[in-house]
This record gives sequence, structure tokens and C-alpha cells, in this order.
Amino acid sequence: MEEKKKQSQEELQSGASNKKGLAKVLENIFRKYQAIGYMAAMIPPIIVYIICITLGLTPGYIFLTTAYENVAGQHFIIQALAMSFAFVMSYAAYSLTLIFIVPFFNWIYPLKMKPFKGSWISLETLPWYYHNALTQLVRYTVLDFFQATPIITLFYKMMGMKIGKNCVINTTNISDPCLITLEDYVTIGGSATIFAHYAQAGFLVIAPTVIKRGATVGLKASIMGDVIIGEKVVVSPHEAVLPKSRLNAEDRKKAKKESSN
Repeated sequence: MEEKKKQSQEELQSGASNKKGLAKVLENIFRKYQAIGYMAAMIPPIIVYIICITLGLTPGYIFLTTAYENVAGQHFIIQALAMSFAFVMSYAAYSLTLIFIVPFFNWIYPLKMKPFKGSWISLETLPWYYHNALTQLVRYTVLDFFQATPIITLFYKMMGMKIGKNCVINTTNISDPCLITLEDYVTIGGSATIFAHYAQAGFLVIAPTVIKRGATVGLKASIMGDVIIGEKVVVSPHEAVLPKSRLNAEDRKKAKKESSN
């Protein structure tokens, strides 16, 4: 472990890849020509964005054109009501279609996101970037409408999040879902932020986040990468749980009792 940590630090300081073969060549090119590397890394997500949005809009387009054909000869008030209803239904169709299409493209992507510590400009960050780009596509367009419903739970499960029974997720501020675990009876409060990565001393660290059985994450709390929230632990509203934290219900009760004395 110490040897690996030393290699990562040397790589960060030198800026040169410590990989071998083609991976080393590609990584060094990306690091030397960062703008070109960034543009190249964006190509797969952009292509998938276009495909997902196109497929998502297709049912709505069919619905709109069908509605227009059926009311073309009607009174303009009837046309206005019918087309307004058609627009609303089209957006609903787009929302549901996107929620199922995006996880499919996340699933077929050959590079899977894994725990990692190293330079931000590394081949290991490509699946991390891709996975979160797809997650944010749904988050910033339609997901807010489904907070605290089974649909949001289903979406995150399809994106790889491990979710136990009877969990409530009342937030869309979630990144890295494939490295997040919610055990049974977990409650995530409104606008809470949960992710499985953090930055430290120039490194990007991608590490799992686990919230154990019966825990509660309060309103607008923040849970960072490499965190374990113990059973029945209550994370207070607006509380920030820093990387590498291990929260235990008994320890928190003792700390609370000591602070009140």
C-alpha cells in the first residue's frame, strides 16, 4: 500500500504516466495536450447525450403530430387545449423514456467505474466522468419531479446503486451512484448531497460510500466519498460528513451527551 501511494505521489509530481504500453502513451498525450484530451473525453458522452435525448423525444413527437392531425379542423380553442395537453403528455413521455434509456447506455459502456486514487487526468477517470455525465443528464432535466417516489429509487438502482428495502430518497444531488450503498430502511432527506469521490492534495480519490441499515441523512446534509454511516446513525440537517469518516450511533450519542454537559 505504501509503495502504491509513493508511486501515485511521484506520478503526480512528475506529471508523467506510470502505466505501461499503449495506456502510458495515451495518458501522456492527454496530460501534455489537456484541451485536446478533454475534448476527446467528451466525445462519447456527447454522442450518447444526442442519442438519449433523441430517443426520449421520439414518443412525444409522435404524440404531438398525432394530436395535431386529429384536431387540425377543430375550433381554435379546442386545438389550443388539445395541443397544450399533448405538450404536457409529450414531456411526461420524454421523462419516463429518459429514465430508462440512460441506465441502458451506462450499462453497455465497456469501461466501468472503480475505486481509484491518482491524477485527475488519468484513463481511470474516463468511466467516472461518463457515469456521472449520464447521471446528471437525467438529474438536471427530469429527476426532480420524482423525488421520494419509487421511480427515483428505480433509476438509481438501474445506475448501479445498491439500495435495500423500504429506503426513501428525497434528493437528486447524488453522484457516483454505482459506488453508493444504502442498506434497508435508510432515509435520505431533501436536497441532501451524496457522492463517492473527493479531491485531496492534487489527487482525485474515488471510494465507496456506505449508509447502513436504519440510518437517516438530514435535510441538505453532505456525505462525501470513503464514508461509512453506521446503523441507525442520524446525520443532522446541513451536517457535512468528511472523507474517511466512520460514524457510529453509540459514539455520536456519547459526543452529544458530553457536549450538552
